[in-house]
Amino acid sequence: MPRIEDSLKAFIGIMRLSDQFERILKGEIAKFGLNTTEFAVLEILYHKGDLPIQQVAEKILIASSSTTYVVDKLQAKGLLERKQCQKDKRVTYAAISSKGCQLMDEIFPIHETQISALFANLEDQEVSQLRQMLKRVAQTHQ
Repeated sequence: MPRIEDSLKAFIGIMRLSDQFERILKGEIAKFGLNTTEFAVLEILYHKGDLPIQQVAEKILIASSSTTYVVDKLQAKGLLERKQCQKDKRVTYAAISSKGCQLMDEIFPIHETQISALFANLEDQEVSQLRQMLKRVAQTHQ
């Protein structure tokens, strides 16, 4: 019985922490006129380069229809562009624009510092252990 109780408490703790982290992230990103999904799309393109829109949806875990909507919004803001695949005209890539790169150059260092601060109460080794434990839990349910 203690295992079940501890598991439930761990789950509740993770969910509360997730909500807290999301509120902090939303507040910081909103200052730049973005929502969390828009930021996630820009962030993945900023770090990975051009990606098929379908892969963007898979990497940030949202529905394809939502991704199209977000890509449309970011394109209207001039933060990304659509590019047709030269080999397969059915595939469209999302590519961060120079304006989008400039925005991420400004936002991402702030984001990194803020994320690091969220874990300030943990030692480096504890952060690493936490990552490994969360990875193990995630792998159990893939």
